[in-house]
Amino acid sequence: MTYSNGLFAGLDIGGTTIKSILVDAKGETVGDIVEVRSHVKDGFEATFAQLESAMDQLTDAAGQSRSAIKGIGLDVPAPCSDGVIWGKANLAQDWVGSNIRDQFSSRVDIPVTMTNDCNAAALGEYAIRRKHLGGLLLVAPGTGLGGGMVLPGGRAYEGQHGLALEVGHVSVPFHEEDGTLPPCSCGLEGCAEAWVSLMALRRRLGIELQKPQWSDHPLADDAVPIQEKAFQLRDFASDGDALACQLFEQQANILGHMIADVVRVFDPGLVVIGGGLTEADFRDDYLQWVKDGFAKRAWPMYRQSPVDPDIETTRFEWATGGDGAAALGMAYTAREMFR
Repeated sequence: MTYSNGLFAGLDIGGTTIKSILVDAKGETVGDIVEVRSHVKDGFEATFAQLESAMDQLTDAAGQSRSAIKGIGLDVPAPCSDGVIWGKANLAQDWVGSNIRDQFSSRVDIPVTMTNDCNAAALGEYAIRRKHLGGLLLVAPGTGLGGGMVLPGGRAYEGQHGLALEVGHVSVPFHEEDGTLPPCSCGLEGCAEAWVSLMALRRRLGIELQKPQWSDHPLADDAVPIQEKAFQLRDFASDGDALACQLFEQQANILGHMIADVVRVFDPGLVVIGGGLTEADFRDDYLQWVKDGFAKRAWPMYRQSPVDPDIETTRFEWATGGDGAAALGMAYTAREMFR
């Protein structure tokens, strides 16, 4: 099959793998997602070689040469602005200050657009929802708490310097039982991520297990590291365990509170929740807990229309794009920019 109007590649650089996908000029995916190992710790030149390998595997499977690719969408797991990496994150030091977009474009002689991984995932969720024409806010609880937003029409809102939508570092008015604010990975205190993340689960689980009421809980075994106990919490919550459900309900309520403040600023209309909870057995309960926290903080007009109460002004959905959402989002972005 020939593609007279070209193909467009989405390349999602992760810490361990690079996921890649092709779409045609109509936005239809061509072939399957290709994954190759990521070498971000070895520097950006080593990663460029892996990106080229992924592109060649994509085009070979489609029966095309690399010249069929008319544009590339690239996302990176770090803050970036106009193609330049601003922070190391989990990358090698040589990434910082380098214009990755322009250097890779020059290397492969194909135009490239670039953003961070959270924006890319939001763009992917937007691309999947072809009938949705409004805005979209993505929040993704995981090791940390990421976020991204797509404006009506399908363009990511990145801010002046590409640093917008760091939702995990919105301050929330919640304190530990001793009155202190929990420390955040960013160096501040009281951020949403300090409450809604795997790291927060570890901290909160450790605090709760010190209480007499949980002394007989299976997770109270001192021989098991707290990291392993936290990973088990999702299974416990799926079985209705009181401690696990309490911890996830607290996280979800605080997440809903934070979302209400972000919605008051941007009014996206649709909030998509991604991260590792999307396939949890208790996700219906989790989503309801998010909505409960949202309802306590959001003004009535951000919940239902004052003109027609049957219309929800802010809808909540689970992410459906899976691990390929970011690559798909960047392929669609490249298609929009370079076709």
